[in-house]
Amino acid sequence: MAASREVSTMIKQGFIADPSLSFSPSRTTSPAKFSSALPSPPPPNESTHSNPTLFDMMSDEQNREPRRKSHARVAQILTEFKNDVVYGHILGLSDVKLTVVGKDGYRVTMDVHRKVLSEKSRFFMEKMNSRREKGVSHMVEISECDDLEIYVETVVLMYSDDLKKMLIGENVIKILALLKVSSAIMFDEGVMSCLEHLEAVPWSEDEEEIVVSCLEELHLPDDSVTLILQRVLSEPSTSLTRNRTDDIFLKLLTGVLQAKDDKARREMKVLIFKLLREEADHDVSKDTLYGLCHRCLTSLVLCLSEVTTKMNDPAKDRGALMGEIAREADNMLWMVDILIEKKMCDEFVKLWADQKELANLHSKIPTMYRHEISKITAQICVGIGKGRILVNRETRFAVLNTWLEALYDDFGWMRRLSSRSLDRKLVEDGLSQTILTLSLSQQQVILMKWFDRFLSTGDDCPNVQRAFEIWWRRAFIRQVLTEADVSQLQITLYD
Repeated sequence: MAASREVSTMIKQGFIADPSLSFSPSRTTSPAKFSSALPSPPPPNESTHSNPTLFDMMSDEQNREPRRKSHARVAQILTEFKNDVVYGHILGLSDVKLTVVGKDGYRVTMDVHRKVLSEKSRFFMEKMNSRREKGVSHMVEISECDDLEIYVETVVLMYSDDLKKMLIGENVIKILALLKVSSAIMFDEGVMSCLEHLEAVPWSEDEEEIVVSCLEELHLPDDSVTLILQRVLSEPSTSLTRNRTDDIFLKLLTGVLQAKDDKARREMKVLIFKLLREEADHDVSKDTLYGLCHRCLTSLVLCLSEVTTKMNDPAKDRGALMGEIAREADNMLWMVDILIEKKMCDEFVKLWADQKELANLHSKIPTMYRHEISKITAQICVGIGKGRILVNRETRFAVLNTWLEALYDDFGWMRRLSSRSLDRKLVEDGLSQTILTLSLSQQQVILMKWFDRFLSTGDDCPNVQRAFEIWWRRAFIRQVLTEADVSQLQITLYD
């Protein structure tokens, strides 16, 4: 009954699949004789197909090469283990035959010491403490191993006086495999060494998910695991952590807006926008974003006011003036992109429509200096045209009433100087769709002015012919058809 319970326990641990392969002591004077006493390898599985297909043979060949390499590595490990440990260990000759069997039936036998196994592994200690007869040599078999090589290496690690040094240079996946086996056989020193290694080395993003999954699955001591997972897992979300996250975003966004190096600023704009797009659990607050928008607008107004006073000063560098306006306009455009991405841009459209002072300053500055500002209007129209900005009709008309003429004036410069960053068709489609969301009378006012402008400037004006056609059909052709339908209905009733 006792032997049966031992076998049952080992089956539960995943070490023995066949109850006939049990943990059994035998009297012997020479451990070497146990090689012949080991059970013979299981016969290979008979193929269900008498004539294997070409696909079967190719698959078998593909699987055979990794196994061959793994078997060669195991043989090398065992050779080094035998030379360094078995023949040179102060414990003398081994008193345990440990056989490890892989799922493919491949098996290896190691000459090991009961004292080492019992001291290092609580699993082996429980199995061997009940069998302390003098002159008894044990035979232990671990069957159905997922990775025979890892099991063998874990046993070798039990003999090391410096596990930390032994693990240096191993990759994260290998350490996790050693950790799983060490945990399964209750090799506590091995578990702690693997955890310390994981805490000290960098992980790739792919490895992060594997590490977290493995540690959560093993249910290891909380303190050690918590220390490791602090690298990737934040505290549960609270009002305090949300405020702290918002403060971090504010610092990052402000840093980008005030950056002195243009190249670094462009790179960080792309990075921060990408991170904000991915952010879900700790979103940046609306108040933070609009606070920065107001700062950008104030800076833009001050910049244009300063340029109007210095524009005619021959001592001032015109290129520097253009750079200042372009920088402030680019900051504002970046904030608009973020608001659209975060679905918070509705209030900004009204804010932009109310910028009468800024629009007035804009009209006093030559187009070559100011054209970057009209990109903000273009982006708003694209957002409205795509349905990503939802505002009422009065606000849509107001923003066009304030800024559309400026967009017409600047479009030629935008097209020529920003050909790489400006998608002309996207802007024209967005503007067309925005116009078509207005009332017919508002559409008529805007499109009749556009008609005159386009005839005068051609390609230097946005081409919204499609919107013009749709407005014309709505206003005249559809009205005529409707009146005809009503007239026919009246005649029919009269008859």
